[in-house]
Amino acid sequence: MDKMERFFKIDSLLRNSRYAVSREKFLEELEVSPATFKRDLEYLRDRMHAPIEYDRELKGYRYEKDADFQLPGLWMNESEIHALLTMQHLLSNLHEGMLDDHIKPLMERITNLLEISDHSVSEINKRIRILSMANRPIDHSYFEMISSAVLERQRLQISYYSRENDSETLREVSPQRLVHYRDNWYLDVWCHLRNGLRTFAMESIRKSIVLEDKAKNISDEVLDDELGNGYGIFTGSDTQTVELRFTPHTARWVSTEQWHPNQTSSFDKDNYYLLSFPFSDDRELIQDILKYGENIEVLKPESLKLRVYESLKNNLKQYEE
Repeated sequence: MDKMERFFKIDSLLRNSRYAVSREKFLEELEVSPATFKRDLEYLRDRMHAPIEYDRELKGYRYEKDADFQLPGLWMNESEIHALLTMQHLLSNLHEGMLDDHIKPLMERITNLLEISDHSVSEINKRIRILSMANRPIDHSYFEMISSAVLERQRLQISYYSRENDSETLREVSPQRLVHYRDNWYLDVWCHLRNGLRTFAMESIRKSIVLEDKAKNISDEVLDDELGNGYGIFTGSDTQTVELRFTPHTARWVSTEQWHPNQTSSFDKDNYYLLSFPFSDDRELIQDILKYGENIEVLKPESLKLRVYESLKNNLKQYEE
């Protein structure tokens, strides 16, 4: 009987007994030594916060009266283990600051949750990895200032660097929300210079000043309609529909992926995988198309086909030269 099985056996004995459960009963049912039982009891109390108390009159153990306690499952599902390891990774990389006293107990709690099975945290971290491969560093002072302005609903003056144009522009913006997407942070704003909604990459904000004016508020419905309809992080309300065709071999992977909440898909008679969804800004979409090389074909629209063709042609020139 492993540790988690013993925990569930202890829990079952405590719940199903009308009175307290004696130590002898536990040792008999668990088939363990007194030392092992003592360690299990300490683990349940200290790590899993089980409200187990010893009743001297009844000469046994029981749950505290009216205690609301449930043991976690035998193991975590994919979303739970991903969430816990991601939180652990993020917290372990935090810079020193005012939250230090709060972070330590939170890290201990995460560690305890990860150790609910017979596996140590060091073994879990050794065997299960959360990798952030394309993260772009942000100036932490700007991030704190901007996130505060988002919550306090204050306008910002920012200097924004455009990689596409290799230039900086000074803008006054009303921040709407922060978005974490593909391991990087983005800021949705109402841009008073362009008089419209825009999404800015946080690492491209070179300067930031909080202004006295209150931010212009845009409703969640408008934000979702304007910024959430198309494919990728750089989107808009004016959408087109892309139709892609993947080779049967690549379809084994792509057919299980979700590219967009409103996508439609099917297989043709030759087992090619057909995928379609709305998009507006094609920058990110083209990058994702190009990575599949000869295993993908753009069927529609013609304008996107031409953009992909020009990208491939220019790329080929580099190797021909």
